[in-house]
Order: sequence, then C-alpha cells, then structure tokens
Amino acid sequence: MKSQITREDALVLLKKYNQEPFHILHALTVEGVMRWYARELGYGEDEEYWGIAGLLHDIDFEQYPDQHCVKAPELLQAAGVGEDMIYTICSHGYGICSDVEPVHQMEKVLFAADELTGLIGAAARMRPSKSCKDMEVSSLKKKFKDKKFAAGCSRDIIRQGAEGLGWELDELFAKTIEAMRSCEDEVNAAL
Repeated sequence: MKSQITREDALVLLKKYNQEPFHILHALTVEGVMRWYARELGYGEDEEYWGIAGLLHDIDFEQYPDQHCVKAPELLQAAGVGEDMIYTICSHGYGICSDVEPVHQMEKVLFAADELTGLIGAAARMRPSKSCKDMEVSSLKKKFKDKKFAAGCSRDIIRQGAEGLGWELDELFAKTIEAMRSCEDEVNAAL
C-alpha cells in the first residue's frame, strides 16, 4: 500500500477542516494507534499508510457532522487522496453513516479502534495520572459496563469491531490500551 498523500500534507488537510483541539487530538491518537497496530500485526511496511488513514478518518466530522463519511470522499479526492484510502476511511463508519464495509484487516482495526480510543481517552482523563500508561484492562472493563460513562462511545460498535477482527473484547482492550500508550507522549506534545 502506498499513500498518495504525505503525512505532512495529510496533517495540513486535517487542520483545514478541523480546528477543535479535541478533534485534532482524536485524529492524532487514532493515527498513532493505527501505526502501532500496523507494526504489531505484521504490516510494518504499510505503517505510514495505516497512520495516514487514521489521521484523516474523521476529515469531514467537524464541519459536516450530518454528512460524516459522505462528504469525506469529495474532500479527500480534491486533495489527491487515492480511492483505496478513501474506501478505508469511509469504512470506519460502516452501519452508522456509511455502507462501505471494512474488508481488509486495516479497515477492521480502524472500525474497532476508533470508537474504543474515545472510551480509553475518557477513562484516562478520569485517572489521577490523566494517562492510559497505568490503565489496566480490568478498569477499562468497568467503564465499558457503565453505560452512563462516556455515553457517546457506542459499546455496540466496539463489540462489533472486536467480532469483525475475531477477537475477544479483552484482547481488543489490551491491544488498544498498549497502542495508546505507545503514542500518548507524542500526541500530547503535538498539541
């Protein structure tokens, strides 16, 4: 896989359509998580591609929330992003705002990890350390079971994501916590 857009150009594109610090933080987090997963799952040669897909996955969300994953292809095509990456980006909204099904393992990871990074991030902000570096799967499971906590993070999507990957929830939780630990300092420094 080869991205048709550099990471630097992707960041400029992201910031063209997203100004809210929370959205930038989320994009940088998902980028870092996707890079970790690429290395962890044996796709290290495609790490840049996975990362850029993670960085741009919500390109249209801030300005076009009612057209999320619908407006994205237009914005990405105008920037010269290839159809393969556009497919990947749109597949993260499968069944919610998109009919583009995640097929490749990268797309399944993006679908599963996107929503989960939000839950992990919210749980980390509640910790005395404000970090996921000392978070355990058991504490995340408690937050996951509490439907009032981070209510905007769909537990159903997270479950579907784990199922799509053929993983138990605990495995998805453990890997995504580890992925977020790997990029937490870099993401925080970027803001």
